[in-house]
Amino acid sequence: MPIRKDDSGRRFVAVEVDVPGTPEEVWDAIATGPGVTSWFVPTRVELGDDGQPARVIANFGPGMESVSTVTDWQPPQSFAAESKDLGPEAPSIATEWIVEAKGGGLCTVRVVHSLFTSADDWDDQLEGWEKGWPDFFRILALYLAHFRGQRCAPVQVQTWSELSAADAWEQFCSSAGIDLAGVAAAGEGGATLQTAAEVPVLAGHVERVGSAGHPQELLVRVTDPTPGIAHVFALAMGGKTLLSVRFYLYGDVDELAEQHGARWQGWLDSLFADASKGE
Repeated sequence: MPIRKDDSGRRFVAVEVDVPGTPEEVWDAIATGPGVTSWFVPTRVELGDDGQPARVIANFGPGMESVSTVTDWQPPQSFAAESKDLGPEAPSIATEWIVEAKGGGLCTVRVVHSLFTSADDWDDQLEGWEKGWPDFFRILALYLAHFRGQRCAPVQVQTWSELSAADAWEQFCSSAGIDLAGVAAAGEGGATLQTAAEVPVLAGHVERVGSAGHPQELLVRVTDPTPGIAHVFALAMGGKTLLSVRFYLYGDVDELAEQHGARWQGWLDSLFADASKGE
């Protein structure tokens, strides 16, 4: 969908998804630190002197924190926040989250990102957010359907390759013992996955196989090493390919998650030894 504009000068994109749960349960998933951490990135919500939420801090990796100032807080319906993630000279990013009960045990979650500017300098960023949220919203829906309210130990490992995304994905899957043809034949929701014996363990039910727009992707509801969700993908970036494995492992499994992440990182680094690190 193209970027929308209105008479006030606002340029914005909106993305929504239907998820299972009551408004209160969905609110906990999108508006609390433990909830957001359970399907997105490690996040915390800091309170102000008045005891109300004041800042939302999302950690995308070392040195990559996104800090937003809360401007409106209406649980369990909506909240809004502003950030300067695009830089001090760029317009502030206004973000609004909305939860609406839909019936049938479902709620609609909508996120709106807005920039107040007449320039199109940051339109690529707006479009990137619009394209990126559906991946995370599928994880949100899985979390609410199967692990709602459970504590999460998130793990993200990644490496870089000089190969194309298609070739890096083929190398990853063949080396990991993942039968992509078999997965595709069984279809989403019907396929199971089990990595080879010499590879760090990943077993579970395949919930999504990559689409035409992003074919190098798998979303798995994990059964081993412990219940959770895994999102695995290869993505072309800056002339190279990023290969990422994200785990959301549920329960009091911090030690297991740390060990599992270290095993996967070591295996990925060994597999893609052609990578240039430090990206």
